[in-house]
Amino acid sequence: MKKLLSCAAAIMMVLGAQAQARDYSQYYQNLPTKVAQVTAPVIPANEVIITEVGGVGDGVTLNTEAFEKAIKKLQKMPGAGGRVTVPQGVWLTGPIQLKDNIELHLEKNAILLMSPDKSQFVDPKRPNGKCLTGIRASKRKNIAITGEGIIDGNGDHWRPVKRTKVSDVEWSKYKNVIGGVEKGEGKNMLFYPWDDKGGYPNIAATPEKQEKMRVDLVRFESCENILVEGITIQNSPKFHLHPCYSKNVIIDGVTVRCPWNAQNGDAIDLSDCNVALIVNSTVDAGDDGLCMKSGRNKPEAPANGCEDILIMNNTVFHAHGAFVLGSETQQAMRRIVVRNCRFSGTDTGLRFKSGLGRGGKTEQMFISDIVMTDIKDEAIIFQCDYFDKPAGSTKKDPEFTDFTEEQQQAIPIFQDIHINNVVCRGAKTGIKASGSLGLGAEYDKAPYVNNIDIQNTTIVYQKDGQVIDNKTAQLKLTNVRLLPEKQQ
Repeated sequence: MKKLLSCAAAIMMVLGAQAQARDYSQYYQNLPTKVAQVTAPVIPANEVIITEVGGVGDGVTLNTEAFEKAIKKLQKMPGAGGRVTVPQGVWLTGPIQLKDNIELHLEKNAILLMSPDKSQFVDPKRPNGKCLTGIRASKRKNIAITGEGIIDGNGDHWRPVKRTKVSDVEWSKYKNVIGGVEKGEGKNMLFYPWDDKGGYPNIAATPEKQEKMRVDLVRFESCENILVEGITIQNSPKFHLHPCYSKNVIIDGVTVRCPWNAQNGDAIDLSDCNVALIVNSTVDAGDDGLCMKSGRNKPEAPANGCEDILIMNNTVFHAHGAFVLGSETQQAMRRIVVRNCRFSGTDTGLRFKSGLGRGGKTEQMFISDIVMTDIKDEAIIFQCDYFDKPAGSTKKDPEFTDFTEEQQQAIPIFQDIHINNVVCRGAKTGIKASGSLGLGAEYDKAPYVNNIDIQNTTIVYQKDGQVIDNKTAQLKLTNVRLLPEKQQ
């Protein structure tokens, strides 16, 4: 009996040691609407250091198998989980799959480097389709990535590059150091990684097909209780940090960085996530910065739509949009609060974008205390005619008849959005808004941008103070100053 009691006590200690949850209540004080609060995942206090299972951080040894062994070893311990610790070193690896109750912890001088050998990421279940994500989890609970280390996706070996976005020196580097081919002419010229200079094999029949196989660096799908804290995530083949159809997501003190011209280099995307917190994080990326998306309905997933999301105390340097809603908003966006953030050097500041076939409604959105400088285009923009064109695409803009009957019902409606206390110095345009679907006036049957309230805001602009289509967009501006830069 004593032995049984001591075993039970040991198990309780393991389960409880890392259950001393971080307290996030400080961020939920004085919110303009009620937002469900996140709770930290509980990870058992077991630990396996990657070197204990054959890992070598010499930048040469492939550690994919070592990570798999470490996770399996933790699953056999009391509590069925724990921490995989990655010490100082350069840890070359293929894809890593996290399981229930697993924390991947990167110490300060640890660099987790995804192999430039793309064949390591080919999914054996669909060899001609998308590859496996660098770090992934599906239908898991209580997972975490923590520490002060770096996760590097080696994205230069995957991404196409637009000729117009690089200097002659950079263009030469891509061709001569990485290896690839040029496609197109003039401003439409693209570089595709191909016949890698490192001798790594191609994984598709053509450069274009290989490009379509690239995936995110960190992706959690249909998971619950996620924590990503402290780490740097950089140079992804596609999106960097992408929780989707997941519930109870915490992103705290994370740095995301990649070249400003990285194609589809979104930093932090929440796709169909409920109950989420993004705080104290820094972004400098090639596409959208802090982005909320919602696609098709998945009844079996823990979450659909974007609901109960709090974003605060973040910095965004380069990004196409600093805070972005869309382009997919199909399952609705509700109870989203963005506050106390700074944006410097983004293409747009607050960006609301969607289009027919991918639209839905917004409700109870509150954005406040935002400061911006050096915004290339619009400080605030609403757009309902967004059409995505992948790199190299020659697709024409769609017509209404190109959409199925179901898609024709997916109309973007930006409403019930409240913006307060924004200061922006330096934007081409202050506020731009249109609710037109871009398919002809006969399809613009309602002001799809409505009940937008902007208060106590100052924007110093370079070209236009406001460009608002009053027929399709209804905005109420109260104590809003739009000032030409040359006079200030």
